[in-house]
Amino acid sequence: MENIKSYFAQIYKVDEDILDVYLSHWEEQTVPRKTIMTASGETQRYLYYVLEGIQKSYFLNDAKEHILLFSYAPSLAGDPGSFLTQTPSKYFLETITESRMLRISFEKHQQLLEEHRQIETLFRKAIEFLLIGVMQRHYELMAFDIETRFKTFTKRSPHLLRLISQKDLAAYLRIDSTNFSKLMNSVRI
Repeated sequence: MENIKSYFAQIYKVDEDILDVYLSHWEEQTVPRKTIMTASGETQRYLYYVLEGIQKSYFLNDAKEHILLFSYAPSLAGDPGSFLTQTPSKYFLETITESRMLRISFEKHQQLLEEHRQIETLFRKAIEFLLIGVMQRHYELMAFDIETRFKTFTKRSPHLLRLISQKDLAAYLRIDSTNFSKLMNSVRI
């Protein structure tokens, strides 16, 4: 639990006794690789925190995968829109590798948000950070050419080049697989 406590403390400092109550409702689970945890059309019933492993969130268009994000330790995982509104997701959440996670149900999460103002503030701030990150990613996809997107990604997350397939990274960066391979061979990392 120290791992998740440190993660939350970077977002917003919650009194330890309140955080302990909140975290006591999270349960650990191990999910095999290539498991769809939430499918498009399903409602995400749990909020996940990644302890180990890598997951991807994506949608399909004309049978082609469009990857929105990767989640890995230490981070939250899932479709925040589906979880927060309890409506069907437009996306898939799938494990790339075997993953060890903590999870809390929507009902318990909502109950504890209502009971503890500090937990509510923690998640408001987490959503603010998420929004800033989404806006930055949107900007990069719209404003940068493929080489600049590739260089920006490799500067920010070079470790993912070893952990995630080139096909998935190309889909995430919206770069054709052939061009991604050329960039891997020509751009100094």
